Amino acid sequence: MRYFDLHCDTLVACLDQNKSLIDNDLHVSVKKGDRFAPYVQCAAVWLPDSVRGAAALQYFDRHAAYFRKMAETGAFTVLETGEDLEKLGNKQGTAFILTVEGGSAVAGDLKNIHHLRENGVRVMTLTWNGSNEIGSGVMSGDKFGLTPFGKLAVKEMEKEGIVIDISHASEALFYDVAGNTERPFIATHSNSKVLCKHPRNLTDDQFRIICNRGGLVGLNYFKAFLNDAPAKADIEDLFAHAEHFLSLGGADVIAMGSDFDGSDMPHGITGLESVEDIANVFLRHNLPEALVDKIFFENAASFFKRFDRNA
Repeated sequence: MRYFDLHCDTLVACLDQNKSLIDNDLHVSVKKGDRFAPYVQCAAVWLPDSVRGAAALQYFDRHAAYFRKMAETGAFTVLETGEDLEKLGNKQGTAFILTVEGGSAVAGDLKNIHHLRENGVRVMTLTWNGSNEIGSGVMSGDKFGLTPFGKLAVKEMEKEGIVIDISHASEALFYDVAGNTERPFIATHSNSKVLCKHPRNLTDDQFRIICNRGGLVGLNYFKAFLNDAPAKADIEDLFAHAEHFLSLGGADVIAMGSDFDGSDMPHGITGLESVEDIANVFLRHNLPEALVDKIFFENAASFFKRFDRNA
């Protein structure tokens, strides 16, 4: 089976808990991922809202250094370009793409966007739940969308080839991004607000805009984003969100964005070892095998190859 996941918080969890990315007891490890052929994981440097300014850039650098140290073991492949993805093919094993969750990593300085790209970052979530120098987070209560600096930052990200991620964005920020960018943008780990009213989820209008721009939406496994009664959430809820997005024309847009090691999982999901079970639920609902493969791998892989070529 092929598996491509747009978001996990395992890098931060490993560094915080002094664990190895190669083998651990978390949701994600290279050892667990090596069952897939291949497994591609976007691994986020998550920045808490308490970290700002120079401290935020230093926080990123510390986690990027840990990632490089793990990569030096040769246990996994690091993907930085579409060509890297092409070369990967269907080889058994694990590959990582470095991402950032929280535009505070830029520390309000446009030159740091180039610094992130030089360190291999391919995706940046503009905010976490709070607001930062770029714009307003979904839980902030702020209404301003992109700041003047944020409007410059998203253009610089497009220039540098860093994909804009609007998971955690306020509605004002989402629509400002749509109005101030030209390239596709994505939601790495967000579900449907029609099925679960959590503010982190997407409205149908937002989903259609991402579709029309040729972006991606990664289905989030976090139980609070799956069901308004989180304690009841299970794999069937995850499928329901996929089914809803498919009804909106999302066959080429839906991907997976587990939020592994950054959230509480629903019934039936314990980590990477559960991915085949999730796929089997999708297949039992009579989704064609080719469509399931698109959702679990090909849509995301094709996007990153396409985004690179259009740079």
